[in-house]
Amino acid sequence: MGLIPKAFGKDGAVLDQPRVLDANPVGDLDAYLAIGGGRGLDAARRLGVAGVIDEVDASGLRGRGGAGFPTGRKWRTVASYEAPDEPAVVVVNGAEGEPGSFKDRALIRANPYRVVEGALIAADAVAAERIVIATKASFTREVERLQRAVAEIVAAGWAKDVEITVHAGPSAYLYGEETALLEVLDGRGPFPRIAPPWRRGIDDVPLHPGGHVEWSAAVEMAAPDEDLPVAPALVDNVETMANLPAILAEGADWFREVGTDESPGTIVCTITGRTKRAGVAEVAMGTTLAEIIEQIGGGALDGRSLVAAVSGVANPIVLASQFDTPLTYEAMRDIGSGLGTAGFIVFDDATDMVAVAQAVSRFLAVESCGQCTPCKLDGVAISGALDRLRASEAHDDDLALVDRRLASVAFGARCNLATQQQVVVGSIREQFADAFAAHAAVDVPGAPQELIAELVDIAGDVATYDQHHREKQPDWTFDAVDSGQLPVDRF
Repeated sequence: MGLIPKAFGKDGAVLDQPRVLDANPVGDLDAYLAIGGGRGLDAARRLGVAGVIDEVDASGLRGRGGAGFPTGRKWRTVASYEAPDEPAVVVVNGAEGEPGSFKDRALIRANPYRVVEGALIAADAVAAERIVIATKASFTREVERLQRAVAEIVAAGWAKDVEITVHAGPSAYLYGEETALLEVLDGRGPFPRIAPPWRRGIDDVPLHPGGHVEWSAAVEMAAPDEDLPVAPALVDNVETMANLPAILAEGADWFREVGTDESPGTIVCTITGRTKRAGVAEVAMGTTLAEIIEQIGGGALDGRSLVAAVSGVANPIVLASQFDTPLTYEAMRDIGSGLGTAGFIVFDDATDMVAVAQAVSRFLAVESCGQCTPCKLDGVAISGALDRLRASEAHDDDLALVDRRLASVAFGARCNLATQQQVVVGSIREQFADAFAAHAAVDVPGAPQELIAELVDIAGDVATYDQHHREKQPDWTFDAVDSGQLPVDRF
């Protein structure tokens, strides 16, 4: 089934038409114009800056990159940090690498014109003169689609005085973290920085006559003073941008016709794992997790029962007894988890959850950049202990080691990766304590390794995973033996 051209409502009925995940791929700008493309940008330019931000604020749109921060509030913050001589930059985060998520690539494949139009609306709202659409070099199909869409839109005169570029960046998981993404656009490695985007954008600027501040994510520096002429960056996710044209064309009230008061609109969900099929679909916010597992994934494999799911590697595990939870930011928070990118990896009763915990831990330990020592070293230690537990070859203190290192892994962390290790692995450890105890006591045989890694593609009903990640070392090489060096030092 793959990329499902349907949008399911809260009652399981198909919505009249999808809002952002087009039913049929839009081949060129003329085809986009034929389905109403450009109306949102026209409306935005009639409303003016204040009117656009007010409309986005009224819609209740929340960022679809995982955090769910109110989009209108973010835009007001960026606008308030406008530098006198340096215009803001709009950055579209298309560096999708969250395990289990394929929504951004599905949106770009279906209709990149909607994403670019949304970015132009955002640029008008924060007085930006430059848009950078950041994706991965490995996303060759998506890069080609974006480049063609940008060329057509520029040729049609939509961009006016705004420069639009597509940046094809590295494959690292941290490239999707917004400050690490800005570091890459600044010509450095994907290592998270301290200064937030709304305080500092993507261009180094002289701070006094004849002087220049060299920024390096590897060196801990405080955010610059508010009175320095440092241009902010507005960073929003692909799906967030794709929602904007229709919000401006149809209005905030229209957007709120679907979803809940706190989580209005639709969300593009990915289902992979132990289900009959893998797929991507747009659903109304408020649809339950059980419904989307059934509608998109076809439910459990024959003869099996589902036991749990995780939203990528960013939020605590959701048990099958909680699958009736509506997919909203508030409802997922209330059960102690989170919506994230709505990319759910589903597990059944044939899955060894200790092996899942080890796979999650290994992914995060490998992808840690090493700027924060506990994140890398504790992460590697947790992953190693879990691997011995998975194989039922644990040392006497491995369970205690896991618990102890989970408590310290996030010390001093500048990004969320270490906390993800803590909350995701910690939640599996808590909810499946008997499985851990059984492996520690060698009461069960060793389990095969699981793979938690980036999705490479979803074609038909089948998901393809980055099998190459099995060989990736903690130093970010694919050498036979890890060098022991930190990625931040190597790169």
